[in-house]
Amino acid sequence: MALEQWKIKDMTFTWLNGGVTHMDGGAMFGVVPKVLWSRKYPVNEKNQIELRTDPILIQVDGKNLLVETGIGNEKFSEKQKRNFGITEEAQIEVNLKELGLTLKDIDHILMTHMHFDHACGLAKWEGDNLVPTFPNATIWVQETEWEELRHPNIRSRNTYFEDNWRPIANQVNTYKESVELVEGIKLVHTGGHSAGHSILIIERGEEKIVHMADLMPTHAHQNSLWVLAYDDFPMDSIRAKEKYLVPAIKEQAWFIFYHDYKYRVVKWDEDGKEVMESVIRKI
Repeated sequence: MALEQWKIKDMTFTWLNGGVTHMDGGAMFGVVPKVLWSRKYPVNEKNQIELRTDPILIQVDGKNLLVETGIGNEKFSEKQKRNFGITEEAQIEVNLKELGLTLKDIDHILMTHMHFDHACGLAKWEGDNLVPTFPNATIWVQETEWEELRHPNIRSRNTYFEDNWRPIANQVNTYKESVELVEGIKLVHTGGHSAGHSILIIERGEEKIVHMADLMPTHAHQNSLWVLAYDDFPMDSIRAKEKYLVPAIKEQAWFIFYHDYKYRVVKWDEDGKEVMESVIRKI
């Protein structure tokens, strides 16, 4: 299957296959009744919704930036695969080869947060050892997220894996409020989903592109009040969506997705009621 690409201004976005999970729909939509959310997002007989974990390669100014890293390969037991509904693992190395690139060609990795479904692709197995998947990349992680990743609590230890940070520790750079990696491309700390959660905001020329990460993991989470049961600080999630998502919709920004089963890119009308333009995943 051909890789999906979206070109805008001087940037090329390519979605790589980072694997597929299926998570409980109730957990993904929190207190929202199923009768409402199931109208907007398909659900299977196990009450699971499909959540892709497809890293976004951004090529700009001669740099290769990777947003998130997928679920990797050979990282889960059979029990975990059942629990997380994993039906496909990553093909990132193969995808990069299709683009004439290797794992060594990634310059920066932009991590919105370090939950397992975003971070398992950071390290890979070489024999019995875990080594960095992207050996030449600088990995950007918000400082609170980095601290909690290395010292998880009784709840977060189920998603912050030591295998996802120890092999790549010397590649990590942290930031507090925001960091601009390339002109107009920056990670911005929001909190909410986790204390150190960040979003990606791109403003080049007159175009604005936003990756809300797990504050809006799918297009069906556009409503500011539709937040995840997985969120550590749901009221912070709501405030962040009001601060960043709502104005961006009115500004006619583009939104890109990592998890959505259908959309890669969406632009809504100013009221957020209709999808005006989109890039749809090839199924």
